[in-house]
Amino acid sequence: MISSEFSSLHDPTFNRLFDRYKHFYYRPAGLLAALVLMSQLVMAAGRNYYVNDGGDDAADGSRMHPWKTIVRVNQLRIQPGDSVFFQGGGSFEGVLRVEGEGGSAAHPAWIGVYGQGAATIMAGDSSAVVCYKAVWVRLQGLRLVGAGRKSGNVKEGLALIECEQVKVDGVDISGFQKAGLLIYASKEVAITRVYAHENGAAGINVEGSAGKLSCRDLTIVDCRADDNPGDPTNLTNHSGNGIVAGHCTNLLIDQCSATNNGWDMPRIGNGPVGIWCYEADSVTIQNCLAYRNKTSVGGADGGGFDLDGGVTHSIIQYCLSYENQGAGYCIFQYWLASPWYDNIIRYNISEDDGLVSDSRGGLYIWNSSGDSVQFHDCQVYNNTIYNTREAAVSFSEKSAHKGFVFHNNIFVGSDSLIRGQRWGGDVFRANAWWVLHGEDSRHADAAEGGKAMYVDPRRSLLKGVGAGWKKGERRVGANF
Repeated sequence: MISSEFSSLHDPTFNRLFDRYKHFYYRPAGLLAALVLMSQLVMAAGRNYYVNDGGDDAADGSRMHPWKTIVRVNQLRIQPGDSVFFQGGGSFEGVLRVEGEGGSAAHPAWIGVYGQGAATIMAGDSSAVVCYKAVWVRLQGLRLVGAGRKSGNVKEGLALIECEQVKVDGVDISGFQKAGLLIYASKEVAITRVYAHENGAAGINVEGSAGKLSCRDLTIVDCRADDNPGDPTNLTNHSGNGIVAGHCTNLLIDQCSATNNGWDMPRIGNGPVGIWCYEADSVTIQNCLAYRNKTSVGGADGGGFDLDGGVTHSIIQYCLSYENQGAGYCIFQYWLASPWYDNIIRYNISEDDGLVSDSRGGLYIWNSSGDSVQFHDCQVYNNTIYNTREAAVSFSEKSAHKGFVFHNNIFVGSDSLIRGQRWGGDVFRANAWWVLHGEDSRHADAAEGGKAMYVDPRRSLLKGVGAGWKKGERRVGANF
């Protein structure tokens, strides 16, 4: 029997299948076979289920007779081609769970919205959506709201755990104590147009069990991570990150922004960063914006972008960073991380970063392992680092490294161009230097072998790159 969802001749799916196989109807012996074939194809295409806050869980879930609650949706085992649509503008309480189910390559499963506006899932103290071992699932158009990072919530907003082939688009996530969006040990996940704000630990967090292969082949594109201040229960490590990714391989972060994160981290110590990665391989961060990110009073970091401990074969390029409390671009290696090597920082701009925390510069190099063998081979080129109050480049007292090359950059500093002790073997070549206040050019001269080039880079063209930008305003992809 043909499913009642497609029984009307006005249904486009029925009509499409009928047109394709109508020649069978002119053969008496083929009539039954045609109906059976059409039924099988419709079943393969899945069913549509609807949820409306004025519905009834005893109904059949059709658009005319929708369900009412998430509890009823969780009783459904999603099959290939199935779609679950929540009423746009409606509000639903609970945790939506997709566990060990989903679609197929030919027939993905969809969870989305019908009607006008976003559908809101009120999660209270828990997560709003949990996908565990889900495959070929698409989530779109949802608004996920927790009780607040300090008001009872203790979970992530949207958790993708050990999933494959999942796409998330146009989801707004706020009010969760941990990350707004968690991607854990998952593969081939695409995240677009997610707005993660007012969460605790992070806006978006990627992590895995160990190593760099448990989470791989990921894209995070056109997303915002704003005003994620910190996790009030985390007293031992950083929190309040914008977008952070660890234990992963082959990750693209593109056209994303992070601002006003980290200001309420409940500890002093290693701090948050706007957009960054650690223990990761083959990461590309590009065309992104990080500005006015913060750390706790007396805390470290609070920077814009960061290739941190254990990162290999990765790039930050075509990004803009300004007015972050920490450095605009951080090159870090921490104790017990796997070796850090073969990374690139290029075609970026930093303006007035590193004015509050210990970095004291637009570009900051730090290595707490004390071993240059663990921290080597970095190319820094074609960047503009402009700082009216601090140094352009800052080396921590703990910054042992080797094989670092800085070339074709514009370095503009306040009264110092390079702060801290350079490590032997650094190569500074064909950079343009300028001191805004004073005449301290000794470090630059020494770095360039007495051949430093001092050129006024027309700072009027650079001054105020972020001037006039309102809080929360997003200009990713703008011509800097």
